[in-house]
Amino acid sequence: MYVYGKNVAKELNSKIEKAYVTNNFKDKELLKKIKAPIVYVDKRKLDKMVDGVHQGIVLKIADYEYKDINNINTDIVVILDHLEDPHNLGAIIRTCEAAGIKDIILPKDRSVQVNSTVMKTSAGCLDKVNIYQVTNLVQTINNLKKQGFWIIGTDMTGTDYKAIDYQGKIAIVIGNEGNGMSRLVKETCDFIACIPMQGTVNSLNASVAAGIILFEIRR
Repeated sequence: MYVYGKNVAKELNSKIEKAYVTNNFKDKELLKKIKAPIVYVDKRKLDKMVDGVHQGIVLKIADYEYKDINNINTDIVVILDHLEDPHNLGAIIRTCEAAGIKDIILPKDRSVQVNSTVMKTSAGCLDKVNIYQVTNLVQTINNLKKQGFWIIGTDMTGTDYKAIDYQGKIAIVIGNEGNGMSRLVKETCDFIACIPMQGTVNSLNASVAAGIILFEIRR
Protein backbone atom coordinates (compact mmCIF):
# COMPACT_ATOMS: atom_id res chain seq x y z
CA MET A 1 0.00 0.00 0.00
CA TYR A 2 1.18 3.53 -0.80
CA VAL A 3 0.71 6.32 1.74
CA TYR A 4 1.92 9.87 1.55
CA GLY A 5 2.75 13.09 3.34
CA LYS A 6 5.44 14.29 5.76
CA ASN A 7 3.44 13.65 8.93
CA VAL A 8 2.64 10.11 7.83
CA ALA A 9 6.34 9.53 7.16
CA LYS A 10 7.17 10.62 10.72
CA GLU A 11 4.48 8.41 12.25
CA LEU A 12 5.21 5.26 10.24
CA ASN A 13 8.99 5.40 10.12
CA SER A 14 9.55 1.84 11.32
CA LYS A 15 6.98 0.42 8.86
CA ILE A 16 8.30 2.05 5.69
CA GLU A 17 9.53 -0.44 3.09
CA LYS A 18 10.56 2.14 0.49
CA ALA A 19 10.31 5.92 0.18
CA TYR A 20 9.79 7.81 -3.06
CA VAL A 21 10.66 11.52 -2.92
CA THR A 22 10.94 14.31 -5.44
CA ASN A 23 14.38 15.27 -6.68
CA ASN A 24 14.17 18.66 -4.95
CA PHE A 25 12.71 17.40 -1.63
CA LYS A 26 13.91 19.88 0.98
CA ASP A 27 13.22 18.20 4.35
CA LYS A 28 16.62 16.58 4.77
CA GLU A 29 16.06 15.94 8.49
CA LEU A 30 13.06 13.77 7.67
CA LEU A 31 15.04 11.80 5.09
CA LYS A 32 17.78 11.12 7.65
CA LYS A 33 15.22 9.42 9.90
CA ILE A 34 13.94 7.07 7.19
CA LYS A 35 15.78 3.76 7.42
CA ALA A 36 14.24 2.25 4.26
CA PRO A 37 15.63 2.71 0.74
CA ILE A 38 14.92 6.15 -0.74
CA VAL A 39 14.20 6.57 -4.45
CA TYR A 40 14.32 10.03 -6.05
CA VAL A 41 11.72 10.56 -8.76
CA ASP A 42 10.00 13.27 -10.76
CA LYS A 43 6.94 14.89 -9.14
CA ARG A 44 4.73 13.61 -11.96
CA LYS A 45 5.49 10.04 -10.96
CA LEU A 46 4.29 10.70 -7.40
CA ASP A 47 1.15 12.38 -8.79
CA LYS A 48 0.34 9.13 -10.57
CA MET A 49 1.10 6.93 -7.56
CA VAL A 50 -1.40 8.51 -5.14
CA ASP A 51 -4.54 10.61 -5.29
CA GLY A 52 -3.85 13.42 -2.84
CA VAL A 53 -1.42 16.12 -1.73
CA HIS A 54 1.72 14.05 -1.24
CA GLN A 55 4.06 16.93 -0.25
CA GLY A 56 6.80 15.37 -2.33
CA ILE A 57 6.97 12.04 -0.48
CA VAL A 58 5.21 8.71 -1.04
CA LEU A 59 5.87 5.66 1.11
CA LYS A 60 5.40 1.98 0.43
CA ILE A 61 4.21 0.03 3.46
CA ALA A 62 2.56 -3.34 3.98
CA ASP A 63 -1.21 -3.50 3.52
CA TYR A 64 -3.20 -2.98 6.69
CA GLU A 65 -3.81 -6.18 8.65
CA TYR A 66 -7.34 -6.36 10.03
CA LYS A 67 -7.74 -7.78 13.52
CA ASP A 68 -9.47 -11.03 14.51
CA ILE A 69 -13.11 -10.35 15.43
CA ASN A 70 -12.93 -13.09 18.06
CA ASN A 71 -10.48 -10.99 20.08
CA ILE A 72 -12.86 -8.14 20.93
CA ASN A 73 -12.65 -7.53 24.67
CA THR A 74 -14.21 -4.14 25.33
CA ASP A 75 -17.48 -2.50 26.38
CA ILE A 76 -17.93 -0.11 23.44
CA VAL A 77 -17.82 -1.07 19.77
CA VAL A 78 -18.46 1.02 16.66
CA ILE A 79 -20.05 -0.69 13.65
CA LEU A 80 -19.91 1.06 10.27
CA ASP A 81 -22.74 -0.11 8.02
CA HIS A 82 -21.25 0.15 4.51
CA LEU A 83 -19.60 3.56 4.73
CA GLU A 84 -18.06 4.55 1.41
CA ASP A 85 -15.97 7.67 2.03
CA PRO A 86 -12.39 7.03 3.25
CA HIS A 87 -12.30 10.55 4.73
CA ASN A 88 -15.26 9.63 6.95
CA LEU A 89 -13.56 6.43 8.07
CA GLY A 90 -10.35 8.32 8.85
CA ALA A 91 -12.26 10.95 10.83
CA ILE A 92 -14.19 8.28 12.77
CA ILE A 93 -10.93 6.52 13.63
CA ARG A 94 -9.61 9.82 15.04
CA THR A 95 -12.82 10.38 16.99
CA CYS A 96 -12.77 6.86 18.43
CA GLU A 97 -9.16 7.22 19.52
CA ALA A 98 -9.91 10.59 21.13
CA ALA A 99 -12.85 9.05 23.00
CA GLY A 100 -10.82 6.04 24.12
CA ILE A 101 -12.78 3.60 21.95
CA LYS A 102 -10.63 0.88 20.45
CA ASP A 103 -12.83 -1.35 18.26
CA ILE A 104 -14.34 -0.59 14.84
CA ILE A 105 -16.13 -3.15 12.67
CA LEU A 106 -16.43 -2.93 8.87
CA PRO A 107 -18.10 -5.25 6.35
CA LYS A 108 -15.80 -6.76 3.72
CA ASP A 109 -18.06 -5.99 0.77
CA ARG A 110 -19.49 -2.69 -0.49
CA SER A 111 -17.58 -0.72 2.12
CA VAL A 112 -14.62 1.58 2.39
CA GLN A 113 -11.42 -0.21 3.33
CA VAL A 114 -8.28 1.00 5.08
CA ASN A 115 -6.26 2.72 2.37
CA SER A 116 -3.80 5.59 2.02
CA THR A 117 -6.51 8.26 2.35
CA VAL A 118 -7.81 6.66 5.55
CA MET A 119 -4.30 6.51 6.94
CA LYS A 120 -3.62 10.18 6.19
CA THR A 121 -7.02 11.39 7.44
CA SER A 122 -6.76 9.40 10.66
CA ALA A 123 -3.61 11.39 11.46
CA GLY A 124 -1.59 8.69 13.18
CA CYS A 125 -4.48 7.11 15.09
CA LEU A 126 -4.83 3.97 12.99
CA ASP A 127 -2.29 2.02 15.05
CA LYS A 128 -4.15 2.93 18.25
CA VAL A 129 -7.47 1.29 17.34
CA ASN A 130 -8.51 -2.16 16.15
CA ILE A 131 -10.26 -2.48 12.78
CA TYR A 132 -12.18 -5.69 12.08
CA GLN A 133 -13.57 -6.92 8.75
CA VAL A 134 -16.59 -9.21 8.80
CA THR A 135 -18.50 -11.06 6.10
CA ASN A 136 -21.98 -10.56 7.56
CA LEU A 137 -22.88 -7.55 9.72
CA VAL A 138 -26.20 -8.94 10.94
CA GLN A 139 -24.57 -12.19 12.06
CA THR A 140 -21.82 -10.19 13.79
CA ILE A 141 -24.42 -8.04 15.56
CA ASN A 142 -26.27 -11.14 16.77
CA ASN A 143 -22.99 -12.55 18.08
CA LEU A 144 -22.35 -9.30 19.95
CA LYS A 145 -25.83 -9.55 21.47
CA LYS A 146 -24.97 -13.01 22.77
CA GLN A 147 -21.95 -11.41 24.45
CA GLY A 148 -24.22 -8.94 26.24
CA PHE A 149 -24.01 -5.94 23.93
CA TRP A 150 -26.91 -3.55 23.39
CA ILE A 151 -27.06 -2.49 19.73
CA ILE A 152 -27.85 1.19 19.15
CA GLY A 153 -28.42 2.31 15.58
CA THR A 154 -28.39 5.91 14.37
CA ASP A 155 -31.06 7.42 12.15
CA MET A 156 -32.92 10.66 11.43
CA THR A 157 -35.94 9.29 13.33
CA GLY A 158 -35.75 7.56 16.69
CA THR A 159 -35.15 8.37 20.35
CA ASP A 160 -33.24 11.54 21.24
CA TYR A 161 -29.66 10.32 21.72
CA LYS A 162 -29.46 12.10 25.10
CA ALA A 163 -32.44 10.12 26.44
CA ILE A 164 -30.85 6.70 25.89
CA ASP A 165 -29.20 4.79 28.74
CA TYR A 166 -25.69 3.88 27.64
CA GLN A 167 -24.82 1.77 30.66
CA GLY A 168 -23.42 -1.69 29.96
CA LYS A 169 -21.85 -3.02 26.79
CA ILE A 170 -22.75 -0.87 23.79
CA ALA A 171 -22.33 -1.23 20.03
CA ILE A 172 -23.09 1.92 18.01
CA VAL A 173 -24.07 1.51 14.35
CA ILE A 174 -23.28 4.34 11.91
CA GLY A 175 -25.03 4.00 8.56
CA ASN A 176 -24.04 4.67 4.97
CA GLU A 177 -23.53 8.34 4.00
CA GLY A 178 -26.45 8.39 1.59
CA ASN A 179 -28.81 5.59 2.61
CA GLY A 180 -28.23 5.24 6.32
CA MET A 181 -28.42 1.82 7.92
CA SER A 182 -29.46 -1.12 5.79
CA ARG A 183 -32.91 -2.55 6.55
CA LEU A 184 -31.74 -5.81 8.11
CA VAL A 185 -29.17 -4.06 10.30
CA LYS A 186 -31.76 -1.52 11.44
CA GLU A 187 -34.22 -4.29 12.34
CA THR A 188 -31.53 -5.97 14.46
CA CYS A 189 -30.89 -2.86 16.60
CA ASP A 190 -32.25 -2.69 20.14
CA PHE A 191 -32.58 1.11 20.03
CA ILE A 192 -32.45 3.82 17.38
CA ALA A 193 -30.79 7.08 18.40
CA CYS A 194 -31.37 10.34 16.59
CA ILE A 195 -29.72 13.75 16.89
CA PRO A 196 -32.43 16.45 16.84
CA MET A 197 -31.85 19.07 14.14
CA GLN A 198 -32.61 22.74 14.83
CA GLY A 199 -31.95 24.14 11.35
CA THR A 200 -32.92 23.25 7.79
CA VAL A 201 -30.33 20.46 7.50
CA ASN A 202 -31.98 17.09 8.21
CA SER A 203 -28.87 14.98 8.76
CA LEU A 204 -25.22 15.22 9.73
CA ASN A 205 -22.05 13.88 8.17
CA ALA A 206 -21.41 10.32 9.38
CA SER A 207 -18.21 11.22 11.23
CA VAL A 208 -19.83 14.23 12.92
CA ALA A 209 -22.80 12.15 14.07
CA ALA A 210 -20.42 9.47 15.37
CA GLY A 211 -18.47 12.06 17.35
CA ILE A 212 -21.56 13.52 19.01
CA ILE A 213 -22.93 10.15 20.12
CA LEU A 214 -19.62 8.61 21.16
CA PHE A 215 -18.79 11.50 23.45
CA GLU A 216 -22.30 11.37 24.88
CA ILE A 217 -21.65 7.72 25.73
CA ARG A 218 -18.39 8.71 27.42
CA ARG A 219 -20.14 11.49 29.34
